[in-house]
Amino acid sequence: MPLPRTRGTALRIGVSPARAQSRAWGRLAELRGPDVPAKALDARALAALAANPGCARRAILDGAGVNKAALASALGAPSAFGQSQFALTRGNAFEAKVKADGGAELLRLVHDKLDRSAEPPADARVPDLTAAGPRGRTARTELELGEAAAHPGAWTLLDHPMLALDVAGSPAFLEPDAVVVHPDGSWTVVEIKSFPLLDGSADPAKVGAAARQAAVYVLALEEVAARLGAEGAPAPRVRHRVLLVCPRDFSNLPAASAVDIRKQRAVTARQLARLTRIEDIAGALPEGTCFSPELPAEELTAAVESVPATYAPECLSACELAFHCRARSRQEGAVTSLGRPVRAELGGLTTVEDVLAAARGEAGDPDDPAVAALRRAAALRAEALEAACR
Repeated sequence: MPLPRTRGTALRIGVSPARAQSRAWGRLAELRGPDVPAKALDARALAALAANPGCARRAILDGAGVNKAALASALGAPSAFGQSQFALTRGNAFEAKVKADGGAELLRLVHDKLDRSAEPPADARVPDLTAAGPRGRTARTELELGEAAAHPGAWTLLDHPMLALDVAGSPAFLEPDAVVVHPDGSWTVVEIKSFPLLDGSADPAKVGAAARQAAVYVLALEEVAARLGAEGAPAPRVRHRVLLVCPRDFSNLPAASAVDIRKQRAVTARQLARLTRIEDIAGALPEGTCFSPELPAEELTAAVESVPATYAPECLSACELAFHCRARSRQEGAVTSLGRPVRAELGGLTTVEDVLAAARGEAGDPDDPAVAALRRAAALRAEALEAACR
C-alpha cells in the first residue's frame, strides 16, 4: 500500500524522483552534521511545533532531525525539558499492564467510556503490525485499518501502529500508544500516560498536552480514512473523543477518561498548515550551515542564529532550545520574552526600549492605541509616585 502523497519535493522522505530525493537527504545530512543520525519527529514534537508555527528555527531543526537537547548543551544552555528515566520506566510498566492479556482491560475501558451501546469486547482481534522500517509499518497499519473497516462487527486493537502525517511538505512518522476499531468501523485513539487521575481528574496542563498530542494522531488517522474512502468504500469515521488512560489515584490500577479533542484538532490542523515548508527554510540558509554539536561553540551559535526564532515563555515547557532562545530574546530586549499576550497588546512596538521610549513620549505615534495607553500608564505612575513622596 503506498505512503501518503505529499506536496512538492519532500525533504525528509517524500515521494519525489530519486535524484531530488537524494539531494534532499544530502541537504539534511549536511545540516545535521557528518554521520549524525536523524532524530525522528514524534507527536509531542509536532504538537509543540504547531503551538508555535512562526518559529522557523524549530521547524528546520525538527525537519532535519537535529537532536535539540544535544545542540542546547553544546550551546551552553542545557535544557531540563523531557522525562526522567524513572518516569519512562514507570510509564512503560504501566502501559504493559494496561495492554496485558491481549488488551482486555484497555478494550473494556474503551467500551465503558466511549461505546456502551456496542457488544462487550470479547475475543478482540489484535493484528501483528511488524514490518521493516517506518515505511513498512505505516503500510502495514493502513492495511490492517482497511481490513477492520471493511469487516465491521468486531473489536480490533492496534498496538503501537505507525502513521504518517504530511508536515510542511514532508511526512513525519508517528506512533500512538494504541488505536481501537469499534464494531461500527469507527476509530479511536488511545493515549496511555503515567500521571495519575486523582478522584477522577488529572492535572489540567498534562491533560491538555495529552489532548494536543492525541489531536496529531487524529489528523494522521483522518488522512488514512480519506485514502480508504477514495478507493470506493465509505470512509471510516475517526472519533474526536479519545481515551486517556492513567493510574488511578496513587495505585498502578488503570482508570480512564474520555477527552473531547475537537478544539485541539482544529487548532493543530490550522497551525500545521501555516508552517513554512522545510525546504524553503533550508534554501534560505547560508551555504555550509551545520548544526552538529561537535562544531566549535562560536560557529555553532552563528549557525543557530542564522535561522530566526519566535520565542515565548511557553517554549520553556516544550522546546529543548528554550533557554538559549530566552537569553537571546532578553539580550535583544524583545517584548516576546514577556509573553504573547503582552506582545499582542503592544502592536508595532517590538522591543522593551521602544516601549519605554513611547511611554516617556520620546517616540511613537500618539494616535497609536498602544502608545496612548503606555503614556497614560506612565502619567498615572508618575502621579502615584509623587503622591507617595508627599
